[in-house]
Amino acid sequence: MIVKLDITSNEQIQASVNAALERFGRIDVLVNNAGYGLLGYFEEMSENLIRQQIETNVFGTMKLTRAVLPTMRKQGTGWIIVISSTSGIKAVEGGSVYSASKFALEGWTEGMSIDLKPFGIQCMLVEPGAFPTDFFNEKTSFTFSDVEIDDFKQKRKIMYNNFVSRDQRQPGDPAKLAKALMTAVNVSNPPLRLVSGRYAVESVDQYLKERRSEIESWREVSRSTDFD
Repeated sequence: MIVKLDITSNEQIQASVNAALERFGRIDVLVNNAGYGLLGYFEEMSENLIRQQIETNVFGTMKLTRAVLPTMRKQGTGWIIVISSTSGIKAVEGGSVYSASKFALEGWTEGMSIDLKPFGIQCMLVEPGAFPTDFFNEKTSFTFSDVEIDDFKQKRKIMYNNFVSRDQRQPGDPAKLAKALMTAVNVSNPPLRLVSGRYAVESVDQYLKERRSEIESWREVSRSTDFD
């Protein structure tokens, strides 16, 4: 069964949930995969573009999840899977606002996993690296900044060309990611986070090592901020 769904539309969300319940009588899994990338430098993005990004990637995902949770709580079981990104762990040049949306999903899902565990509902964040899913296709899946500032002109052109040149050249295999996800949800102790792709694992591993090093370097200063 396929239904049309804009996750920013309350009406379409409720209609889709109703259709699923009418057809199947229950909802066991919600995969929150809808979203897109807003790329470019923060200063070159209008407030309208930023709001659209957050409205879709964050609030849209939250709205759809809110609509299925009553059914899952009644069932006493369910899976909420949220497609995040390595950009939800570490930011890269040109991805500040996109990362803001994915960082938000990371914190929300982690907290939700604690809140929903007593109801038998499990949550998982999938953190893919680069997969050929039209992400860098400006006609379908990503939006570039809409304001031009002279200081960014040269870097902007290089960045844009770099992004679009990656379209359909990403190393990740979507079919293998789906298989990995099925493996993860069917074990007795599933992960809260599933990093996906060799480059993703390596870059996240390096990032976490750098964070740990920074914490250690500043440990004494950090510890000195409590009352005596």
